[in-house]
Amino acid sequence: MATREKSSEALHTWLILLKAWRAMSRYLWPPILKAGLGDSDFRVLELLLHKGPTPVNTIGPKVNLNPGSVSVAVDRLYRKGLVSRVECPSDRRVRTVSITAKGREVFVPLFRQHASLIQRAFRDVSAEDRRKLEELLKKIGKRAEALAQEEKSDL
Repeated sequence: MATREKSSEALHTWLILLKAWRAMSRYLWPPILKAGLGDSDFRVLELLLHKGPTPVNTIGPKVNLNPGSVSVAVDRLYRKGLVSRVECPSDRRVRTVSITAKGREVFVPLFRQHASLIQRAFRDVSAEDRRKLEELLKKIGKRAEALAQEEKSDL
């Protein structure tokens, strides 16, 4: 098969993936936005719910946010009473962020609804097909990450 055909096929697959992502986003975001949360708020709360109290400076890499976005999200969630911030007694530069009781009250039902909506969207996909899809997406992601590192080192 010619390189151009392979490139065209890969581009077509990428476009299908992008359209699926957009459709899922349109389907999943309305309840989150209705609850008064944005993307970064949701990511931070999900991390705190499932991983527990976390130093603020380690949140960003775990939820794919830059430090400024993490600070803004944590400040916003703090003002709403959904998270608490505690300074480390031995090092005041370190602040640990935790989800509050109010945060759990607001976020747990929202997260359950989110998970349920995802489950509904995947209803027609067998467990075997999901595993294959996961495997393929990981392969693509690892390759893209390696290529990005190569590009970075060439600069």
